[in-house]
Amino acid sequence: MKFHKYHALGNDYLVLDPKNFDAVPSPDVIRRICHRNLGIGSDGTLWGPFYQGEMKENFNLRIFNPDGSEAEKSGNGLRIFCRYLWDQHLVASNASFRVITKGGVVEATVHHDGQEVTISMGKVSFVSNLIPVEGDSREVLQEKLPIEAQFFEFSAATIGNPHCVIRTELTSPEMAKKFGPMIENNPIFPNRTNVQFLEVLDRRNLKLEIWERGAGYTLASGSSSSAAAAVARKLDWCDRELTVHMPGGSLQITVQEDFQIIMKGGVTKVFEGEADAKLFSYELLENRA
Repeated sequence: MKFHKYHALGNDYLVLDPKNFDAVPSPDVIRRICHRNLGIGSDGTLWGPFYQGEMKENFNLRIFNPDGSEAEKSGNGLRIFCRYLWDQHLVASNASFRVITKGGVVEATVHHDGQEVTISMGKVSFVSNLIPVEGDSREVLQEKLPIEAQFFEFSAATIGNPHCVIRTELTSPEMAKKFGPMIENNPIFPNRTNVQFLEVLDRRNLKLEIWERGAGYTLASGSSSSAAAAVARKLDWCDRELTVHMPGGSLQITVQEDFQIIMKGGVTKVFEGEADAKLFSYELLENRA
């Protein structure tokens, strides 16, 4: 099984090009190859490019979480995929192209010899039935969420995938790891949710700790940065041009008047290789006492 591995601010993905496969990998295959100890190891898998009809200028992409579930959109995954397209000479530097995901169509441009990618991520919505969030149709802004005998004040958003943004005085990995899974799986979010713990440093700088749906604690996330920046702008906590700081690095985010998001950030190629077939026969290792 041939693969290409990249990371975007420490958030790593495996690119599986359909031209090298007979079929889309099953959830079990995804879980195995993403496993940090028994597989190749990654925060997710990118399946593409593939094409629909005769429109070869549009690149279709499917995104899979390490638990085998499918994600609608990933900002870091998209930047990695765009870098892969550039490495394969399918797109040119500084030329705009489109990528189609389950979470919508994005416009992308690769710069600086593949080291940086700019993506128009789409429009953020705060409307409950679009995110989705249980209850009457409304903009979900600064509502109360009970977790372990305390209340978090949260806002929800979608940029093609669901997000829950919680402002805190100080963020920490421990906070994300403790409360992230409880919030991700809270019944108020019928499709589960990504979770961002947000610290406002000043009008042009935000800091995030992230619990990613289907992946867990992660060093960086492009869609989380986009959603958190949009919430912060909606509540007038920041300016339109800002930097989002995460443990893995920083992204430049522009929140436009209509809450369209422009994201710019780096990508690094790690390596490419071929997984041995024995990777898929480690059941005895899992069951060994």
